[in-house]
Amino acid sequence: MRPPIQAQPLEEIGKQYFLAEALIDRLTRFTAPEASHALLILPALSLEDIQQAQHSAQLLEAACGGDIKVTVDSEEGGGYRLRLEKLYHGNYSVSYMDREFLKGSDYVQIRQAADILNGLIKVGAYISRGEQKRNVTSFKQAIEWLLEEAKRGVNIQRYKGLGEMNPEQLWETTMDVTNRILLRVRIEDAISADEIFTTLMGDVVEPRRAFIEKNALGVKNLDV
Repeated sequence: MRPPIQAQPLEEIGKQYFLAEALIDRLTRFTAPEASHALLILPALSLEDIQQAQHSAQLLEAACGGDIKVTVDSEEGGGYRLRLEKLYHGNYSVSYMDREFLKGSDYVQIRQAADILNGLIKVGAYISRGEQKRNVTSFKQAIEWLLEEAKRGVNIQRYKGLGEMNPEQLWETTMDVTNRILLRVRIEDAISADEIFTTLMGDVVEPRRAFIEKNALGVKNLDV
């Protein structure tokens, strides 16, 4: 039986997991979400030759549960890539995973997390916090339960500006030097920062509309 994972090792594993999930969420903008999330549970994919490419296609298609058809395409100049086809409610989409992606830093980071998580959760595994306990079948299930438990009794509110807060809220979150957290934001590229500020806050509407249309599906938190 594997010994229990204590708080400190769990925190380190959690960091790797959340970093990988963030990369996967970004990847879903360009390829099928089912395939993106499958990367965290699959062994390493390879496109080094046709046999490895076909094997990778079979693994990925099986992990997607039949929702995605995965085939091998030849690339111009030699080599192979995975072609992912999806038909959902009449909408047909095609995306690719190529050698450049599989050799890139994002996939390397996802693979590091996958190697850590592989075999971590066994049959009969559970997670506990205080007197609470929950049987789990995956690390994702465990960490989501733990986060929900940590939120118990916590009231989360969002404000667009400090002026919307009541005096006691302003004191607790901003003015009390023993409780507040200050973060420094550094602008490494002033030209790039000025461009994005002009796009989002400037008087010209068309660039802002184009930015919103391009990035709308990637939004995680939206204030209306």
